[in-house]
Parts: sequence; structure tokens; C-alpha cells
Amino acid sequence: MIPGFEALVEQRIKKAQKDGEFDNLEGRGQPLKFEDRHVPEELRLAHKILKNAGFLPPEVELKKKINRAEQLLENTGYESPERSIIQKRLNYLLTKLGTIRGGSTSFPVLTDQYRKNLIKKLS
Repeated sequence: MIPGFEALVEQRIKKAQKDGEFDNLEGRGQPLKFEDRHVPEELRLAHKILKNAGFLPPEVELKKKINRAEQLLENTGYESPERSIIQKRLNYLLTKLGTIRGGSTSFPVLTDQYRKNLIKKLS
């Protein structure tokens, strides 16, 4: 931390306490509630602060993008020219997720041609 900054922060917190600025805060005197039990205990407070500020872990953000791409793919016709672009984007996102996890994506990645051949075989 910047030298002197910590002392300044402490000074302002003590002044705010003295002025009663913390007296009527929501949830005062109650334990903090943590929804994310998978987060290690020592990181829960930091995780909650980041979550409340709108920051998401990269894996969660990627999962949201994957869900959007899957929905787009579902709503795009098989003959649509955009379909291959969406499929490539989805494959990229799944690969990126697998890289973050340090292994496979655990999702089957199907290309359009493979999907067409599979449907043809099963018909």
C-alpha cells in the first residue's frame, strides 16, 4: 500500500464512526451472508465485494457468453450463413473455457458438417 495512505484511510474511518455515519447501515450487527460456498473462506469477503461491484470471474463470464452463443445457434436455421460463424465462436469460447479449467470443456463440440452427417446417419 502507498506509504501514509493506510493512516489516512484509518483516520477517515474513525472520523466517520465518530460522526455516526455507520450507525444505520443495512444488516448492522448481523453476520455476513455468503452465497458462494465453493469460494475458500479467506477469499469470501473479497469475492462478495467484487461480485457486488459487478465483476465476475473469467470462467463465469465465459459461461454466460457460451450460453448466449448456444441460444443464438438454436435460433439460427441450419442453412443460415451466420450459423458457421456462431459455431466457430462457440467452439472458440468452449476451448477458452477448457484452457482456463486446465483440461477439456466437458461439452461435446460439434461442427456443422459433423452435425449434418450425424443427423443424416440417424434419419
